[in-house]
Amino acid sequence: MKQLGVLDSAFINLEHPNTPQHIGGLGIYDQSTAPDGRVRFKEVIASFERKLKKLPLFRTRLVQVPGGYDRPYWIKDDNFDVEFHLRHIALPKPGDWRQLCILIARIHARPLDMSRPLWEAYIIEGLDNIPHLPKNCFAVYTKMHHSLVDGAGGASFMSALHDLEPNQASWEEAEESYLGEHQPSALNMLTRGTINTVRNSVDLVRGIYRTGFDVSKNLIDVARGRIPMPDVRAPKTRFNQPVGPYRVFEAAMFDLEELKAIKNATDSKVNDVAMCVIAGGIRHYLDHHGELPLQSLSAAIPLNMRTRRGETGENNQLGSMFASIHTDVADPIERLHAIHKSTDEAKEFGEQTPLVDTLKVAGVFSPRLTKSLVNFYIDNKLTEHLPLAISTTISNVPGPPFPLYCSGAKLVQYHGIGLLTPGVGLFHLVFSYCGTVTITILGDRDIMPDPSFYRECLEKSFAELKAAALKKGKVVRHKTKAEIESIKKEIAEVKDEIHKLEEGQASSHN
Repeated sequence: MKQLGVLDSAFINLEHPNTPQHIGGLGIYDQSTAPDGRVRFKEVIASFERKLKKLPLFRTRLVQVPGGYDRPYWIKDDNFDVEFHLRHIALPKPGDWRQLCILIARIHARPLDMSRPLWEAYIIEGLDNIPHLPKNCFAVYTKMHHSLVDGAGGASFMSALHDLEPNQASWEEAEESYLGEHQPSALNMLTRGTINTVRNSVDLVRGIYRTGFDVSKNLIDVARGRIPMPDVRAPKTRFNQPVGPYRVFEAAMFDLEELKAIKNATDSKVNDVAMCVIAGGIRHYLDHHGELPLQSLSAAIPLNMRTRRGETGENNQLGSMFASIHTDVADPIERLHAIHKSTDEAKEFGEQTPLVDTLKVAGVFSPRLTKSLVNFYIDNKLTEHLPLAISTTISNVPGPPFPLYCSGAKLVQYHGIGLLTPGVGLFHLVFSYCGTVTITILGDRDIMPDPSFYRECLEKSFAELKAAALKKGKVVRHKTKAEIESIKKEIAEVKDEIHKLEEGQASSHN
């Protein structure tokens, strides 16, 4: 038995039918690499069941404290049935990309069963009419509650369920550590809850005092110009309307080397290039609908706090920063430079202020109180009065640069899928895998009824940025080792010639 941490509990408390708090992923596999050129559903089930022994948390279920007076617990699910969590479906004819997008959007919109382990996976066949895919591909869509994993944890989950080779041997079984206990009694949880309430109250008072001190110090540093403060006074757009229960899914794909070439040409970062493409896509989309504001929009950007604070006991270790994405700048190169500057400033400001941990507020107080406030806030559409206008969330999760395999089938394409929050109806997840970068879009269906057009806007934005970089003649391609050795040889020969000329001139003077 293990009690959820503050941030993990926050995602449980924020759960609502309109904004379910799970994230997901869509992998597409080429089964021609499997030992006999075919993968059977029972083999996928066996593979999942075997590898979940390395991930005991995914065989636990949630237990709430009676009355909601304390954070819930993870306990081992004695009735765990992997076949409940794995479903086998197929696209109807003709089996094209649009049908797959509609299916994923519908499945991702459905909340998880909170009485069972908080994840599901769907094996999807019938991808017969998606031009760029090999024949007989199948897809695996997974969704996991955010209380189980964050973006970096989701990438670890993805890696744990895959092999590095088509014929890799089975994994050895793992110990189940803290999952050996059964469900505690109501009296036990209430007793612990009472103790934790007192402890949390003391910690809360300390936290408020510490936060007040940190905020005051931060404001002084901003006033004295020691750290920059990003401008997040952004206008509201259609993306700030109340989020409903239905979703759209789409994705654009780009070559990683082309993004790196643009990055090298502009002295920026790959993340900045991806954000510039997204900002340009939003700009084209809103302009097409006659809704482009004169001022820049802002985005929320999740931060992986593992690399900043070290590991903790929580499944989620993330923070948030807020930055301008300069949708008011038409020139793509100028926009990229502006984004590079604003994200650097936001990172410098965000990492030094308690605002990076804003999400923890939803997990500090008791579920009884927090859930009531969340439901009241969403049901009464109070998001319309949200003072801080964040138009989208942009998350960047680096994937492995080497191929992965599921039951022998090679992963050829992967899309990470985020979640929507009240008042922010558009989520972008940037994921890199084996030389390809995918920008996956999750949106509210009423807010974005034309997701395929938005994908075209992203592709247009990328083409404009690439063309602008090429026009300036600054795109730098990394030279191969052979080219570098050839250049070194030419330099050595030139030096030798110069040395001979110098010797000849010296001897003539003598």
